[in-house]
Amino acid sequence: MSHTSTAQRYIVRPAASVQGELTVPGDKSISHRALMLGGIAAGQTSISGFLASEDCLATLAALAELGVRIERPQETLAGAAAALDMGNAGTAMRLLMGLLAGQRFDSTLIGDGSLMRRPMERVAAPLRAMGARIDTQGGTPPVRIHGGAALHGIDYALPVASAQVKSALLLAALYAQGETSVTEPAPTRDHTERMLRGFGVQLECAAGRTRLAGGQQLRGCEIQVPGDFSSAAFFIVAGCLAARNGLTIRGVGVNPTRTGLLQLLRLMGADIELQPHPAAAEPMADIHVRAAALRGIRVPEQLVALAIDEFPVFFIAAAAAQGQTVVTGAGELRVKESDRLAAMATGLTTLGIECELLPDGLRLQGGAMRGGRIDSHGDHRIAMAFAVASLIASGPIEIEDVANVATSFPGFARLARAAGLALED
Repeated sequence: MSHTSTAQRYIVRPAASVQGELTVPGDKSISHRALMLGGIAAGQTSISGFLASEDCLATLAALAELGVRIERPQETLAGAAAALDMGNAGTAMRLLMGLLAGQRFDSTLIGDGSLMRRPMERVAAPLRAMGARIDTQGGTPPVRIHGGAALHGIDYALPVASAQVKSALLLAALYAQGETSVTEPAPTRDHTERMLRGFGVQLECAAGRTRLAGGQQLRGCEIQVPGDFSSAAFFIVAGCLAARNGLTIRGVGVNPTRTGLLQLLRLMGADIELQPHPAAAEPMADIHVRAAALRGIRVPEQLVALAIDEFPVFFIAAAAAQGQTVVTGAGELRVKESDRLAAMATGLTTLGIECELLPDGLRLQGGAMRGGRIDSHGDHRIAMAFAVASLIASGPIEIEDVANVATSFPGFARLARAAGLALED
């Protein structure tokens, strides 16, 4: 899959401040789900605020291959002649495993070099328990899904909190005989549950357990995709570090299962205010941030799952804070687009921050940051996090391998410059 951005590296020079108002692109998690559920719903689904990033366009292309007319979706999927290429989109691959497990046709899911190394058995194993016939290659893609399997409901307890696994099982449950129940050990994002209700599906959520009866028909609806909190996170932290006159990010999704970063930053002493929008299926708000003196914290483990994608930029806030910050219980970060714990530890050490890599986290000491060269390992969140680090660095930061930023945040470099970062791409 070709990249929409030709940038292979960023050079980010120290900048004095960030300020103004900005709007971040639509939420990636919600855009993926809106396409998939719209693709199997009866009638027309209208999606506004859709994120036209490489990841979401990979989902769109896969659904088009499966026979969905994107202008006016069909009620049923049909088989695709070729393997469905999900690019770098781990969310899309795992959710599609659930959606395709109950179809009558065979499907094969592949991706780019990074995605082909990511673990898929955590989804495949419980789907097999529902009766699905799925093959992986040593636990990683390609994922081969054999059609015509008769699925049945199961009662499944997630061993690790994961919205992707939960969502995949709920999507498969739509095609299963009987009731499926999924119990999670800690709260995870609930976009799928909220959106299923919007499409008219009856489900029960209580005490960490979600129950759904199979055979329900989805009805097309209108979906407003809010600004992606994970994208806003880079500017929220930038504001904490350098928005002496304030920075406002408009129309951001503030689903409480996603906003653990706000709680962590407030524990560190951040000055953040939310101005909620009128009620919608997904909570939205304008986020106002002012620079504040941050202090190191021990991250409460119950907040880890609620901030899992934001840890790369959280570690930049921790590097700017006074004292020590400790994160444990975040082993999930080792199997993202890169080993994010190792990538952040290496990068922070390069920039002069005292940092210790733990088996499931990091311990780091806030301090003076110098410039240097960073390998982002092709991971968009690592690249963008170190761009924000330029606000506290004494010299330029050169960030290698940044083409994948387009997978989640098209236009990041332009928006960063508009806010005040001195970024060249």
